[in-house]
Amino acid sequence: MMETLRRWNYEPVPATDGEQAWAILQRPDAPPLVILDWMMPGLTGLEVCRRVRQQAREPYTYMILLTSRGEKTDIIEGLEAGADDYVVKPFDLNELKVRLRSGRRIVDLQTELLAAREALREQATRDSLTRFWNRRSILEIMERELSRASREHRPVGIVMFDLDHFKAVNDTYGHLAGDMVLREVGARIGSSLRDYDACGRYGGEEFLIVLPGTDLAGAGSQAERARQLLAAEAIDIGTTELMITASFGVTCQPAGCHVPVDTLIRAADEALYTAKRNGRNRVEILSYANVLAPKSPRAES
Repeated sequence: MMETLRRWNYEPVPATDGEQAWAILQRPDAPPLVILDWMMPGLTGLEVCRRVRQQAREPYTYMILLTSRGEKTDIIEGLEAGADDYVVKPFDLNELKVRLRSGRRIVDLQTELLAAREALREQATRDSLTRFWNRRSILEIMERELSRASREHRPVGIVMFDLDHFKAVNDTYGHLAGDMVLREVGARIGSSLRDYDACGRYGGEEFLIVLPGTDLAGAGSQAERARQLLAAEAIDIGTTELMITASFGVTCQPAGCHVPVDTLIRAADEALYTAKRNGRNRVEILSYANVLAPKSPRAES
């Protein structure tokens, strides 16, 4: 069987009994196409089929049951246990080859469907230019991280940044140039983040960063690194090079607190606009408590 499968350009992974077969099928690189003998030591082929189907894992595992039981009731039992096909022993090699080919088509089709689903998921959750999360997705991530951090008594840093004078780029050089700038901003800012940080395009040229496990000072430091990285080198738009800067507003949900998303967004937004009023291309930090405190009445001028 092993030599025959190799001649047919398969890569067989042998199992000496049902327990070993089950262990192999638990691995991340488990074979997608399986030939199981009905009668095996440890676990029978039927028991392995049932366990695999109970897990309902992806990608799909296509299972062919090899059995000497040719009665219709036995075949039905095997299929109901989760087998996709069967071959009665003593089997004909040509029949096995044809059934394996059918299984491979099913496996390949499912791989294509998973890839298409992943592509649709990307379109629904990601910004097409920057590859950051879109607005809805980043807000969902923020809500989830804030709740988790509150349970685990850990802080979460929140950063909002906005590209300085981006409208002038579109007006002067066109929207294609603006798209090139956004792609490069995505690449640079993305390279400054940790694997478990999240950045989303909040709207237009405004972005929101969620930094799990980061306090107010740490979030400010991260924002400053991102600011320097963005301003360090001009962006090539083909016809010329543009120096692009951004203004950053920073706030934080402290450890042991649960602050509403809207409150943190408002605090980061106020810090961002303070950075713009103070000359742009800078980082401003604001505690969320500042936006909750009653504001002093402004003196009449």
